[in-house]
Amino acid sequence: MCNTTTNFTTASCKVDTLQGLAYSLVFLLGFLVNAAALRAFIAKRASWTDTHIYMLNLAVADTALILFLPLRIYDAFFCLPKTLLCTFLMSLHFINMYASILSTTAISVQRYLVIRFPLQARSWRKKKETAFAVCLLFWGLLGTICFIFREDNYPNKLWTCYERCKNRPLHRELIVILVFLGYVIPLFIIVFCSSCIIRILLKVNDRSEDKQSTIGIVTANMIVFIVCYTPIHVGFIVNVVIKLPENWLIEYIPAHMYLLVSEWIASTNCCFDSISYYFLLKRFYS
Repeated sequence: MCNTTTNFTTASCKVDTLQGLAYSLVFLLGFLVNAAALRAFIAKRASWTDTHIYMLNLAVADTALILFLPLRIYDAFFCLPKTLLCTFLMSLHFINMYASILSTTAISVQRYLVIRFPLQARSWRKKKETAFAVCLLFWGLLGTICFIFREDNYPNKLWTCYERCKNRPLHRELIVILVFLGYVIPLFIIVFCSSCIIRILLKVNDRSEDKQSTIGIVTANMIVFIVCYTPIHVGFIVNVVIKLPENWLIEYIPAHMYLLVSEWIASTNCCFDSISYYFLLKRFYS
């Protein structure tokens, strides 16, 4: 149970209209932009490059997250029973989120290498095969981590179908993996690659619209990544560090609300991915 002295299994089920509406907005916008992105990829499948493979992997991760949001919306309005389906849904949500993070990181590295070493990049062989292998590695790694720590999201540790009990935190080892391997290292790589790309382009004696657009896109991608994924990982750390009060259902509300909002902010990234990578960058990677 959530608490050793009190059973909150029935009290925890309540209608959360605001959360339902918030995720409905993400679903509608995300479905439209990701469907358009996938359609654009299918139309250009004959001319795919390694960059397109990374982008397709990003699209798959975002689309999978979007397609299961209706269940979260239903839970907000009607409350799903706490079963192994909830364990699957929570695991799938985070697998897709981190697949998106890792794919974004790979795109940043690939984009940096192409701009930093343009002549060598043209002669690299088996780029598409390498990109495909890297994407498979991402999914395999995330699936393995999810399987190892699967008990963290078992029904007896859930407060609602999509929320864990606050007095049953995630394993510290999992927090370390999520925060450092899933956020800090990708953040460092993305900031480094983006900063180098911007610096290289600024040195080019060219005032064309393409150059300015590229700098703007790279900067926007970096800022969106930081804004979307920083709050939830700060929440992970705070949730482990702070001491839980006795009456946590009352005193823990601010921290609990922060986690809910930060998770919603992270989910909005699936909309920004399509807009920034698939449509704006298409002019540079077509």
